[in-house]
This record gives sequence, C-alpha cells and structure tokens, in this order.
Amino acid sequence: MTDAFPLAALDDILRLDLPAPDAKATDRAAARQGQLTKPPGSLGRLEEMALFMAGWQGTDRPGISKAQALVFAGNHGVCAQGVNPFPQEVTALMVTNFEAGGAAINQLCALAGADLRVVALDLDRPTADFTESAAMTEADCLAALNAGAVAVDPGADILVLGEMGIGNSTISAALAHALFGGTPEDWVGPGTGSTEAGLARKRAVVARAVALHRDKAPLQVLAALGGREQAALCGAVLAARLARVPVLLDGYICTAAVAPLHAAAPGLLDHCLVGHRSAEPGHARLCASLDKAPLLDLGMALGEGTGAALALTVLRGALACHNDMATFAEAGIAGA
Repeated sequence: MTDAFPLAALDDILRLDLPAPDAKATDRAAARQGQLTKPPGSLGRLEEMALFMAGWQGTDRPGISKAQALVFAGNHGVCAQGVNPFPQEVTALMVTNFEAGGAAINQLCALAGADLRVVALDLDRPTADFTESAAMTEADCLAALNAGAVAVDPGADILVLGEMGIGNSTISAALAHALFGGTPEDWVGPGTGSTEAGLARKRAVVARAVALHRDKAPLQVLAALGGREQAALCGAVLAARLARVPVLLDGYICTAAVAPLHAAAPGLLDHCLVGHRSAEPGHARLCASLDKAPLLDLGMALGEGTGAALALTVLRGALACHNDMATFAEAGIAGA
C-alpha cells in the first residue's frame, strides 16, 4: 500500500499528490511507432494503447510482466426495495465460485496472464437502503476505500478491476444519474434480467434516491449512493495512480463506481482505460460523460472484470507489436 493511505476523510482524495504520465517517454514511443514496418496509424487504437502505457510506465518500451486483477464484492440495503431478481445470498455464493476457479473471470484471467484476487467486503452487513438514508457513513466509505487501496500491488504493470454484488446495477444507475443528470430512464437497465415491472421499480427507486441526496458533492455521492465495492474500486484506482500503475476498468458497474472521482476532479482517471462497452444501456452514455472510449464492444454485461480481462489480451497484443516489430531500418526497407 502507498504511504498516502489510509485516508482520514473523503476530501483528502483531492489533496493527494498524483503523478502525471511521462511526456518524454510518450514522445519516444511515438517516434518508435513512426519507424515500425507499417503505414502510420494503421494499427489504430493499438498504437494509442502502446503510447498510453509508455507514458505511465515511463519508458518507450512498456511491457506487462505482472498483471493484477481485483474483484471486489459487496451487498446493498436497497435490495429491500425489490430491485433485484436474485437474493443477496448469491453474492457470497459467487465469491465462493471465484475462489474455487469456476467463474468466467477465472478463465479469462488465466488466459490473459493476470493474478486474480477476490476481496469480499462485509457481505453479512449490507449497506443502508439509500432511499431512506445515506448508504454508508463517511467512516464506512473510507474503510472500504482504504481496503481497496491496500489490495493493490504497487509492483504490478497493469491493474484489472471488476466487481460482484447483487443489486449493484441499481447502485450504478443512481450514481450516474446523480453525477451526470438526465433521467432514470437514461441510466437504468435490466442488470441480471429485470422484467418490465422490475425496470419500472428500479427507475422509481433511483429517482427517489437521487432526489433525497441531490445536494451532495461528488465524493459525498459515493458514500450516499455507492456500496462498499464501489468505494473499494475508487480506492484501488487511487492507489494504482500513486504507484503509476495503469488501470483497465470493466463495464457499467465498474465505470459508474469510479465516476465520483471524475466528477470531483476529471484528471483522477487519466491512468484508466475502459476495457469494454457493456450491454447495459447506460454504459455508452456514461463513457461519453467520462470522455473515455471503451476498447471492446462484444455485447457483454456479466461484470466480474470479464471485459477488462479480455481487453488485457488486446493490450498485450498492442505492446507486442510496439516492442517486437522491426523498424524500416532493421528490415532494410529503404525510402520508407
């Protein structure tokens, strides 16, 4: 864990001394890209990914020797409002499945070469129902945020983030609506399979929650409307930034979790890429609000970090091309 943690107050986030990307390393990497045996720009976003990694790793030859994947799990008091088709016990059962290696994220992390760790956060103590009060006290929010920070390996070359929590698509819609406006219809999606009646219930719940907490600042919105896994994701993102570790975010739930950081100070997410566009309808709107273009669009809406883990395989491909392709000089191609 970095020396900047634990945080004593949410506003301490705005006082963190955060590193910026190394512009000289990015320039050197861009110069190398211009000499590789391909037309300029022909590898599209793979080239952008290589430059992104160069800036955060501070070298024109960035690489991934150690990839860490973290999945945070939490339970939510708003489930008492009937917003989820599955019982909250499923959260703990899925954590057990992760730990046994039986989930999709286990297979994709193995394929992508990422070390997976699952962090369960007080599953037997759901947050409060945010239609009646703040979901978390500031102390509870800080405890979860600091738990996310301490889980980060500062020696990792890349951090993949995911989550698990029955009811957290409602949490995500409430966070996005509170931070970026619009209507509940803009942000509420089917989650794990809500019916039309279920969607209507979720929209009404989100509207009530946002009306109750509408005057709060972005970091206070995290405590009022978020869950422990959302706060832990924010802590992990901040700890990664302090250690200069780039981050691959997963889909709607993960992106919404860290949206309060962007709303408080947009630069807090400069070291983050969105791994994929979720099939949850609010995710495209949310990514546009964050000014981030997802790397993949495969119609996935599972969560767990699965889209981010798949994106890691693409990122490895980008770095393989950047580091191992021949330059025109090395290939003996004159006049290129």
